[in-house]
Amino acid sequence: MMKFTFAAAAGENPGTVAVSPSDLYDPGKGYGFVTEKNFEDQELLRYAEINSGFEPAPWYRGSDLTCIGQNELGCYIVQERDEQELRQIPLRFKCSLPAPGSYRVKVEICPKENMKDIRVFAGRRLLHEYAASCRAGEKLTYELAVNVCDIIPRGQEEAFDDRTLDLTVTADHPCISSIEVWPVECPVLYIAGDSTVTDQPAQYPYAPEDSYAGWGQMMPCFLKNGIAVSNHSHSGLTTESFRQEGHYQIVEKYAKAGDYLFVQFGHNDQKLDRLKAEEGYRDNLALYVKECRERGIHPLIVTPVARNSWKGSDGSYNDLLAEYAQACLKLGSELNVPVLDLHGLSMEFVTGKGKEAAKAYFFPSDFTHHNDFGALKMAEFVCRQIERTCAAHEDEAYRRLAGFLKKRAQEWGEPRQIEPLEKPEGYVVLSAAETLFEQLERPEEMLLRAEAMDMVIRSAGFFQTNVYNDFFDDVVGHEWYAGTVECALQNGILIPETCDGKLCRPKEEITLEHFLVFAINGYLSRKAAVPEEACPYDSSCKAWARSYVRMACSLGVLAKDGSDRLEGTLTRRRGAEILKGLRIL
Repeated sequence: MMKFTFAAAAGENPGTVAVSPSDLYDPGKGYGFVTEKNFEDQELLRYAEINSGFEPAPWYRGSDLTCIGQNELGCYIVQERDEQELRQIPLRFKCSLPAPGSYRVKVEICPKENMKDIRVFAGRRLLHEYAASCRAGEKLTYELAVNVCDIIPRGQEEAFDDRTLDLTVTADHPCISSIEVWPVECPVLYIAGDSTVTDQPAQYPYAPEDSYAGWGQMMPCFLKNGIAVSNHSHSGLTTESFRQEGHYQIVEKYAKAGDYLFVQFGHNDQKLDRLKAEEGYRDNLALYVKECRERGIHPLIVTPVARNSWKGSDGSYNDLLAEYAQACLKLGSELNVPVLDLHGLSMEFVTGKGKEAAKAYFFPSDFTHHNDFGALKMAEFVCRQIERTCAAHEDEAYRRLAGFLKKRAQEWGEPRQIEPLEKPEGYVVLSAAETLFEQLERPEEMLLRAEAMDMVIRSAGFFQTNVYNDFFDDVVGHEWYAGTVECALQNGILIPETCDGKLCRPKEEITLEHFLVFAINGYLSRKAAVPEEACPYDSSCKAWARSYVRMACSLGVLAKDGSDRLEGTLTRRRGAEILKGLRIL
């Protein structure tokens, strides 16, 4: 067993580690807090999937935003609250574990002053507990079941052997008094799915209304501590790529007889002809069921969660996943496997709310992916379906699963109106364009369109999304650049004139003209426009691009004599040089 105490002047206690605010995590020490400082210093802390999933907004990287204090009751976040108290700084603690497996984690929280809106996350932002408030001197004690095992981080191809526990508390001024960790044998609920299910990271200062979330990361909040959750869902995956890209192999490696596997796909399968609902999609689901049963693992199929999608012609609901939900229900009946009809309940929820009111449960400007409020609601629907399909099931293993449901999880209330995160006055971004490309890889290779978007996004300090909303026919969600394209769309960097209808052409070499459009849009997202003046390129650029080219010329990133070829392509080095010259941040 490992014990950590966070109280000041706790005194020596054999077997207990006294933690102070200055204890920052590093692998050698094996425990400590995570702040902007060690987040920046240690590369491995910047992989959301092997950490807490909380990441500072780009302009806070390298700052001292996470200021930790200590009193006789524990360590806490020292935070200047805004008038509305809408955003929070997470208190993040990390410790190394001896081996992968399941652990019981006992957390004690005892604030010195009244605390409210309390969430306890473990692992990569899996929500375990919520409390509306805690009075000064009152003690909250929670016991969590947490699973730790390999994961393939976003953008990586190999599994990472993760042997660390992350414990995060968010509140108006979060604190931790003590943590105890010990290994335990318990069933594990493994989850396979796509971006609507995955453990999405969140930027901070944190607000649940504008943080991406998948319903899988909210499941522990509805479960008793005798079962752990291990979510291996990832953005862009299909019933096919979950296996091909190595995620299923991790489940096969660690899952044991008596464990469970939830499977929810469809959002990305429907983009591929070979994965039609009654063809490849159905066959792949059936294979997962067969293989689980052969190993004593209990499979459950989850119908794909509904989008907030409506028809423009008559304003009626546009069910884009009906045939995939029906294929799941039909297969469940044929194979006698429980099907959790999330599609039905989520569609009922969206249509009941209506298009506009339902937006409060989705990430802003997104009709597919939920925020924390929406993901919590979807997880609640999944658990409601577990109770319906498993409580009286003929197989005792499924009845046991229903027995792990809590009677009731505490309500959060209604989502609030939240303004998006913006860079405050006076803050300097650590990863400014001047230093961003110092170690540029493959500088003499030609710059591809997807790479160009990525360069502009990073130089403008935007947070690359972990989702993709299927806007283009030639961008599939599991590709590395899908989140880049989505971010470029959301922030006005990628505009229709630079695309060919529904084709984005991400792997084509970019022309100088189109790169200037991306770069100037990035510039305009952070700075005011400069006066537009006639320039030597007026006759050689397209009419719609003229204002962008003129501004680039005024800002000094084009040759003043008109010698640059706008229709020509450019190297990665030249692209980096242009962005350095613009000094967006």
